[in-house]
Amino acid sequence: MAETNFVDYVKIFCQSGNGGPGSAHLRREKFVPKGGPDGGDGGRGGHIILRGNSHMWTLLHLKFQKHIKAGHGESGGRQCSFGASGEDQVIEVPLGTVVRDAETGEFLTEITHDGETKILMEGGRGGLGNTHFKSATHQTPRFAQPGEPGIQGWVIMELKVLADVGLVGFPNAGKSTLLAAVSAAKPKIADYPFTTLVPNLGIVSYRNSQSFVMADIPGIIEGAHLGKGLGIRFLRHIERNSMLLFLIPADSKDHRKEYFILLKELEEYNPELLDKQRFVAISKADMLDEDLMKEISRELADIPHLFFSSVTGHNVIRLKDIIWSVLNQE
Repeated sequence: MAETNFVDYVKIFCQSGNGGPGSAHLRREKFVPKGGPDGGDGGRGGHIILRGNSHMWTLLHLKFQKHIKAGHGESGGRQCSFGASGEDQVIEVPLGTVVRDAETGEFLTEITHDGETKILMEGGRGGLGNTHFKSATHQTPRFAQPGEPGIQGWVIMELKVLADVGLVGFPNAGKSTLLAAVSAAKPKIADYPFTTLVPNLGIVSYRNSQSFVMADIPGIIEGAHLGKGLGIRFLRHIERNSMLLFLIPADSKDHRKEYFILLKELEEYNPELLDKQRFVAISKADMLDEDLMKEISRELADIPHLFFSSVTGHNVIRLKDIIWSVLNQE
């Protein structure tokens, strides 16, 4: 996915349709000069509907479509005929899309399953025709009910990537290299910081034709929750992950300190992230000898960890076993 095509935040104006007015028609035929009321009901206004689409990964298609309006209901007619309902507007969104009110920030709804539909804004109800108002004492009502107006307003749509495993680490920790090694994903890889500018997803094959989804999140630096580096722009993408895999490169100056810095940034952003299952993986293990591994293991004695190398494949299968075990534990 091209970096310029990844959009995970849009602000759009939505307007559902107005309900059509009821008819105040009075029946008039050749031999029925005073047939009484026969006005039909107005049609309802069109809804604004969200629908989940598992084949979409971005909100790019909404970036330049700032106004979405549903159709208005039509008026009721003679002979008790109903007005046609306004045309609904269906907005296809990727799974993990959260919708909020742009003015108040209030949570409105979210889409998490393929094909799931939710009405974001209901169309106005159609007005009742004059047939509903006739009675023994008022046999020819010459009035009908107007249709209800639709709902309108600005909403914010945010995409939170859905994945089983979220890779967390400083820039150049080897997250993209790992994703490329265990899946068919082709993230941009280079030897400079902030190579990854957008989240990348990969499906990791496991034993017996099973699989899980891994997400490579742009690197976090100290102070990210305050907006440093890429800031909190992508931290929300790990809120939906079942497990967090912390990647710390073998050539780090202080592995333990780096782990707790990452942990603190997540806690400052959202303390609930610390409730997720987590595991530490030391990447680029091909740079280490046995003595250095033992030294780092002593440093991380109280933290479950594993050494691996995406380049040589050392312990990659074992890492997948650990991830699968964590994802499927009771």
